[in-house]
This record gives sequence, C-alpha cells and structure tokens, in this order.
Amino acid sequence: MHRYALGVASLLLALPLTGLAAQAGDGNPTAVLVGGPNVGTRAPEFSLPWATKERVGAAAAPYELWRDRGKTVVLAFYPADFTKGCTAELQTFADQYDTLFGPDVVVLGVSSDSLESHKRFAASLDLPFRLLSDPDLTVARKYASHGDEGRAKRTVFVIGPDGRVKYRNMKFNALDPKAYSALGSAVEAARGG
Repeated sequence: MHRYALGVASLLLALPLTGLAAQAGDGNPTAVLVGGPNVGTRAPEFSLPWATKERVGAAAAPYELWRDRGKTVVLAFYPADFTKGCTAELQTFADQYDTLFGPDVVVLGVSSDSLESHKRFAASLDLPFRLLSDPDLTVARKYASHGDEGRAKRTVFVIGPDGRVKYRNMKFNALDPKAYSALGSAVEAARGG
C-alpha cells in the first residue's frame, strides 16, 4: 500500500503544470485539477434546477444532462445575470440562435444566480433556452468553470450526441465575433456525432 501511495504521488508530481495548480495557502502544497473535461472525454453528468423566460422548472424535474444523450448540447457558464458581458453573450446567443445552433441543439446557460433571477433575465432578453442555477458551483467545478467570489467563469463546452466533449473554450470572449464563429463551427462539427 505504501508503494502504491508513493507511485501515485510521484505520478502527480510528474504531471505538467498546465493540468494542475499548486496551492500553498497553509504552507502545505496540494494538487488541484484545473483543466476540466478535455475534448474527447465524456462530459461530467449533472442535474440542476432551471428556469426559462416563461417559468421556473419544477423542483422535482431538474435538468439532467443524460436525458439529452443523442443531441448536441452547448453548455455556457457565465458569471452573473444582468451584467454587461453576460447580457452581451446571451443576447448574441438569442439573436443568432438559428445560425449558431438551430432547433436540434440544446443550449444551456449556467450561473450561480437564483431561479427567479434567471427567469427575469431570460424574459428581459427573450431567451429561447433554459438557464440553470448552480448556486454552490458544484457543476462549475466539474467543468473547471468556477471562478472567484462565488461566480462561474465564462466558459463554453459543446457536448456531442455521444456524450463526449467536442469543443471547449475556457476563456470565451463574449465581445469577440470570432468566438461565436468558432462556437458555430464546433456546433456544426458536433452534429455529425
């Protein structure tokens, strides 16, 4: 058992720093995964409450990723409702919905905001998709999309019909048209499975 523990520790120490971050807040270094799911890996499963512009989803019927297996899913984490960058991003998703995504793609926005805030935000922008509430950033952590101060980072994942990550952008730029072009291309490629 001792050799096994040493082997795992050696392996962790040998990993490149792009996938790990060392933290020494209390003087004891620890390894923390920061990369999220890579392209080609299975997307982490999750279940979260949701809201649309019309209503808050029933507590007994949360959104569950596995239920959309066989479809292309766009998972967009964002910091907060009613902020400049988040409004720009989600308004662009709504305005370009048909060309970026189309009717056969499931689009989900995820932040730590409440369901009531999501409903108001979705209504104010006339969003044609659900917003998921991740108040403890549990799902954001699975996708390495948790930021400082209790908010998600702006990241986007495209999950293919096979449940595998087809595209990820860990620093999605809501104000850059090239980011939307790359996302649209990724969605189109993912539709092929």
